[in-house]
Amino acid sequence: MARRLSAHENALWQRVAATVRPIGGKTRVEAPTLPPAPIPAAPRTMPKPPEPPPLRRPVVPVTAATLDGGWDQRLRRGQIRPDRVIDLHGYTLADAHAVLATALDDAAMDGTRVILVITGKGRHDRPSLIKAELADWLQSGAFRHRIAALRPAHPRHGGGGAYYLILRRTAVAQVR
Repeated sequence: MARRLSAHENALWQRVAATVRPIGGKTRVEAPTLPPAPIPAAPRTMPKPPEPPPLRRPVVPVTAATLDGGWDQRLRRGQIRPDRVIDLHGYTLADAHAVLATALDDAAMDGTRVILVITGKGRHDRPSLIKAELADWLQSGAFRHRIAALRPAHPRHGGGGAYYLILRRTAVAQVR
């Protein structure tokens, strides 16, 4: 079944049909005037782009922070032994966050550079919440200035359920 033409389409068709020469003795149909075309909407004005934030050093996420090529290579090969191990298995999110904060404070005081943070892998039906939150915790303002990088651990140190946390050198560590 064919659809019906709208009033505008019908008027347009009549106008086209009026331009055709009639065959043998038929009369020519006068084209009706077209209804005015709809007025297009006024063009939208583009909103002003937001002002750029004040110039600051860009904050690189701890997971994307770069290390010396030798560091990354030795970490991938599992050749670096952690100075300290923090096992967060069995803790609630709040308790794990508090244990991590305390351990980072202690590590900063004794000049520790490499910490192995064990979060657990979780299960396929229930992933590890601590593992999911770790990068966000470390990115927060309280910890970020102490951390050089966060890298996945080598399988001999826990693989997918653990991370190497590389701390920046501190003034206390440099005095030694």
